[in-house]
Amino acid sequence: MPKIERVEVSMVVLQPKTRRTDAIQSFDAQETPILRIYDSDGNVGSGYSYTIGQGGPAILSLLKETLAPRLIGREANDIEAIWRDLLFSTHATAVGAITSLALATVDTALWDLKCRRAGLPLFRMLGGAKKSVPLYTTEGGWLHIETEDLVADALEAKAKNFKGSKIKIGRPHLAEDKERLSAVREAVGPDYEIMVDANQGFNRAEAMRRAAILEELNIAWYEEPLPADDVLGHANLASSTSVPIAVGESLYSISQFKDYLVTGAASIVQVDVARIGGITPWLKVAHMAEAFNVPVCPHFLMELHVSLVCAIPNAPWLEFIPQLELITKSGLRIEDGRAYPSEEPGLGIDWDWEAIESLSQTSFVVGKD
Repeated sequence: MPKIERVEVSMVVLQPKTRRTDAIQSFDAQETPILRIYDSDGNVGSGYSYTIGQGGPAILSLLKETLAPRLIGREANDIEAIWRDLLFSTHATAVGAITSLALATVDTALWDLKCRRAGLPLFRMLGGAKKSVPLYTTEGGWLHIETEDLVADALEAKAKNFKGSKIKIGRPHLAEDKERLSAVREAVGPDYEIMVDANQGFNRAEAMRRAAILEELNIAWYEEPLPADDVLGHANLASSTSVPIAVGESLYSISQFKDYLVTGAASIVQVDVARIGGITPWLKVAHMAEAFNVPVCPHFLMELHVSLVCAIPNAPWLEFIPQLELITKSGLRIEDGRAYPSEEPGLGIDWDWEAIESLSQTSFVVGKD
């Protein structure tokens, strides 16, 4: 069997086209580590992860010094074994964001390589549960955006046959959040979904106060109302409101999701393929959620998540936040408010390698030159 001979890593920093703010932070830049794996038969697999502006150099260091050297000589199809070996090699820094993001960069490249070897698109390799998924948009719902612009963006999305809009909440007083959400609800009507995202910005008492307002407005879900490590707080909140509680973008291990599911603290699982450590653990979380009859609505990375949500039966939504236009040749296929995964072998991302090379801020090679 062909062995891994070479690993190339580079990092591109992408600036968001629009200002992105929420209750606790702003999206300053997307540091994007990109990794390519070459095997002895000449096959190449590409993977990536991201940050929102902090930690990229630490990810590159972990890849260069610890993870990439351990890939040389391995059979790339042994994805489960490689993922577990790499996790063990970083056990002193796991569970945590930097380690998970570095693991994801490797794991997504391994899956890309496996799909290319087999001549299959990722969504078919992983199950092929459906051929498209409805979209909701977050890009027009950031916390700094004024009410009239929230309304305009939601109406524009609805006209494109998107099925929902996410709006950030966490203004200083709940009356401000209520006014913004009420205006959007009045404009779009009762048959258009409105999701809200607090980005871990509330304490338990304030989260409960806001939940009452969200019930009145028939909100589709209440995302990260509390700090992500407050499992009991989310469980208590979930048991006291009819609004589904969505959690997951700030969780970094399978076991953390297990705790949310067994306590009933998550009505919707938002597992992020980069932050969980790759496709390998993402699938485990998604299937675990299915066993609990809980839907999966992943966070960000729509260009990769479109294939994952179309691979499984319990993923009703894809989040629309574009970010890869500068380093891809073709974008996500969207028709009538639905996203379609690529039928090309691999992850389905049409990388522009000339653009990546020109924009790369740092790079290195491990293995054969």
